[in-house]
Amino acid sequence: MTDGTPTRAQRFAALVVPAAERAGYTGHGAKARFARDTGMTESSVTRMWQGNAVPDARFYDAISQVTGIDLGALLVMGGVLSPKSLRSLSETDRSQVRSALTPEEAADRLGIEGDVDRELFLAAVERLKRRTAEAPTDRQDRGGTAAQM
Repeated sequence: MTDGTPTRAQRFAALVVPAAERAGYTGHGAKARFARDTGMTESSVTRMWQGNAVPDARFYDAISQVTGIDLGALLVMGGVLSPKSLRSLSETDRSQVRSALTPEEAADRLGIEGDVDRELFLAAVERLKRRTAEAPTDRQDRGGTAAQM
């Protein structure tokens, strides 16, 4: 871009690289370790860290896990979800928490199209469901009333 506005890939790198460094991915072999831990190729990691490419959405969950970056932030920064869609997910009315809405219907309502984007969204939902089910009992009091509904 000639107007000085950072590209999506540059914004993605500006989010991920510092978080990766804080997570210990520094020094010799950092990109190789990051690639191994996320399932990406080392060349893909290099392009991402240089701000030349956004990784395939299927790697966002692993990137989130190794960097500690919120998966929602990665989905927005990577262009999978709009900020408005993410906000609408986080501002869900409490009465809808136990709704019969399926993840597929949620994807439809959010306008998530494309096989990869839908697969990523559905995988994120499944991961969150597993994390909730696997949460130790000593953490049950940390979520507040909304999380316990």
